[in-house]
Amino acid sequence: MISSTLYNKFFFLLTFFITFSCFYSQKKFTLVLDAGHGGSDIGANRNYADIGAVQEKNVTLGIVLKLGRMLEKNKDYKVIYTRKIDEYPSLTYRTDLANRSKADLFVSVHVNSSPSKSATAQGTETFVQGPNQNRTNLDVAKAENDVIFLDEKDKENFASYNPSSPESLIALKIQQSKYLEASLIIGGLVEDNFVKKDKRMSRGVKQENLHVLRMNAMPSILIETGFVNNYDDAHYISTEEGQQAIAESIFNAIVSYKKLVDRNVKEPEPEKPVEQPLKNDFRILLMSTPTKYNDEDPALKGLKYILPIKENGTYKYYYGTTNYASVRDTNLKTAKDAGFRNSISISFVPNQTLGIGYYTLEIYSGRDKLDSKSTILKTIPDITRNKESGVFYYTFGKYKTLEDAIKAQKEFESKGITNTVIEKKLK
Repeated sequence: MISSTLYNKFFFLLTFFITFSCFYSQKKFTLVLDAGHGGSDIGANRNYADIGAVQEKNVTLGIVLKLGRMLEKNKDYKVIYTRKIDEYPSLTYRTDLANRSKADLFVSVHVNSSPSKSATAQGTETFVQGPNQNRTNLDVAKAENDVIFLDEKDKENFASYNPSSPESLIALKIQQSKYLEASLIIGGLVEDNFVKKDKRMSRGVKQENLHVLRMNAMPSILIETGFVNNYDDAHYISTEEGQQAIAESIFNAIVSYKKLVDRNVKEPEPEKPVEQPLKNDFRILLMSTPTKYNDEDPALKGLKYILPIKENGTYKYYYGTTNYASVRDTNLKTAKDAGFRNSISISFVPNQTLGIGYYTLEIYSGRDKLDSKSTILKTIPDITRNKESGVFYYTFGKYKTLEDAIKAQKEFESKGITNTVIEKKLK
């Protein structure tokens, strides 16, 4: 069985599983109970003179039906059976049923059998999905996987599997490792109950590559309730009293497991209301200065999405634009963190038409006049040139809204003319 140290470790790891378990108080705990084998697949079996025929398919169905009746008395549980009569559901059907049902737990009940006819092997053991831990367990896994060839759908899905090859079992990969910790928890609880309540011998919780487990998207366990070729085990599991005791031990383990899950489930946080856009746009004013800076100038502290707007000979540098309060506040914090301690948020009315004046684009400014062969003059032949205080200013266009000026600015950028500045002219 699981040691106390490992048990405690898995208890804390259960919180990891909870993120995938997604059920709360208003949702029933859904279990899929799987009575192993059935129909033409008898499973492990032996004939005894005084007991008669002990067949795995009958033992597992008896235990599962008793377990299901106990669970169904509690309104918190929803029980789904892979079979309730003597029939054979394919392995594909069993796993598909569990996955379609979005079950919280899959419990498959089986009867064990040792390779030889000797009666030395005895006791219970519970398997969870995982890589082979012990080569002696290969025969158990092989026996459970042999039934794969009883169903055409299984043949199609697992065509490459060779039940006579231990290497095939070793090659199987665990697909649902995120549920392993939770499977070990419930497996340990089952085996503990077998020992403490029923005084059975437990062979522990083991990891094995079993097809009925490996495709389940939930914690899953396969319980071997005893060895059919051990007389004491066979007698115990074939009686109503023995089956009832086994069902009660599994039931108590499920109840304890659910309590652990419920203890760690956190109620979902209430959904935050969807943020509504503000009426105006907001830009962060970084600074006002008579100096013109280019996009990559160190004075801009590496910030991108800078919009310079010139007004009355002063360049105002704005960072970002948004009509959401949360983004505005984030942008302001970013600006302050970058070193612009005095930066503030400025409101802009979208598509506001200037009552007086207009916006224009300052394409170039400098003490040197542009050469007639310059790219700027070739691209913008009708550009306006002015000279103020020994500085040449080349401007273009008249735009009534800031948005129109920004659109024109981006068009020039697409033509390779960068570092232009929008200027607000009030006359």
